[in-house]
Amino acid sequence: MMKITVGFDTSCYTTSAAAVNQQGEVVAFARKLLPVAAGQRGLRQSEAVFAHVRQMPQVVEELRTQLRTVAGQIVAVCSSAKPTDDDQSYMPVFTVGYGQARTLAALLDVPLYETTHQRGHIAAGWIGNRPAHEKHIAIHLSGGTTDVLSCTEEGIHLLGKSLDLHAGQLVDRIGVRLGLDFPAGPALEKLALTCTEPVAALLPCSMEQGDLCCHLSGAETKVLQLLEQNKLTPEQAALEVFDLLSRTVCRMLIAGCRKAGVRQALVVGGVASSTLLRELLAARLKKARSNIQVTFGDPRYSADNAAGVATIGMRNYINDYEQGGV
Repeated sequence: MMKITVGFDTSCYTTSAAAVNQQGEVVAFARKLLPVAAGQRGLRQSEAVFAHVRQMPQVVEELRTQLRTVAGQIVAVCSSAKPTDDDQSYMPVFTVGYGQARTLAALLDVPLYETTHQRGHIAAGWIGNRPAHEKHIAIHLSGGTTDVLSCTEEGIHLLGKSLDLHAGQLVDRIGVRLGLDFPAGPALEKLALTCTEPVAALLPCSMEQGDLCCHLSGAETKVLQLLEQNKLTPEQAALEVFDLLSRTVCRMLIAGCRKAGVRQALVVGGVASSTLLRELLAARLKKARSNIQVTFGDPRYSADNAAGVATIGMRNYINDYEQGGV
């Protein structure tokens, strides 16, 4: 019988659960966005926790429906317990998924593993891709992080980050200003693709610490001013935002690889699921004559999800129970 691990992730955006087999294949996957009222730019933590509590049974029921077609045995459970590896990292939303994971593991009498939301994103980025067998960097682009990370077998080390707004926050704030629903990424990208005007690069990159860190709040202010002055159409504003992000991420990628002394990079997170951003970034790297080998995660597992968390659970189980461990 196939052995599988189940993973849970309850972020500020999504309630999700997934199951992975020993080959690292995702055999079941269920996720549900948190409900956000029109015009709002997210939920307070207390609201998000309550939404997760309401949605978790639906997500688990959907996962169970998918698992009925899989002849598998759950051998371990894993959950993201906090946002990042930082000692001070904490958000109440993750207690919902972790509580569900503890309950399931106790009921099934199987090992419980915990990880971080960021590690889950990095693991999800390698699903379906050739995994890195050496030191590399990762750039995590989401509503809560714009981080440049050095990744080794020993751990994850922060090299740089946004010093104010995160990439996802910029996208969502501009999107909501344009009347789009939150989270606004896919809709803003769709709007940008309808723009018939060429990119004017109206938003300058604001970088620090040798391009390892960036500022994005100034770009938000500039876009809002241009919209207020009717100097930008909604379509142009959307395209300029993605162009700015591509230029900013390009510089952070090059700086991160230089700092870490590597050529391999992984780009993950909900913002990184944008096909437009990927194309613009690839063009920027080519223009810069960069030899960085950039890998993007599968778009299905780029936004907040539990697939990477389940993958980490399986890796830990194999290490502990099938390679001379416990």
